[in-house]
Amino acid sequence: MLATAIDEARLGLAEGGIPIGAALFTRDGELLGSGHNRRVQEDDASIHAETDAFRRAGRRRDYASTVMVTTLSPCWYCSGLVRQFNIGAVVIGEAATFHGGHDWLADLGVEIIVLDNDECTTLLGEFIHEHPELWHEDIGL
Repeated sequence: MLATAIDEARLGLAEGGIPIGAALFTRDGELLGSGHNRRVQEDDASIHAETDAFRRAGRRRDYASTVMVTTLSPCWYCSGLVRQFNIGAVVIGEAATFHGGHDWLADLGVEIIVLDNDECTTLLGEFIHEHPELWHEDIGL
């Protein structure tokens, strides 16, 4: 499942955006929707990877049975989306570059799995080194 999110992150980077990707799956592994951070490409501050994947998944009656997979710990905005719609689990590629709201989600009963994936860390780390201004804008610094 993480491979889908990494593919999305790489697509975002190729488009000139921030390399963060996400995908929403059923617990059985069926892909419902995937997306990437498109804040730069669409000139829209609300299009984070998780929101893009969520929107592309369409409406569901039961989000508790879904898993959000993301290359980076979700920010407070995306953590709020997980909470608002009661998404049951979040799989995180890495949380060393940015430690978002996943502890809060865990405290609320959301299953959290942090993979500490080197590819995710390297992809975003290289981007931050090369484009610190875009990263600081994205992260709100």
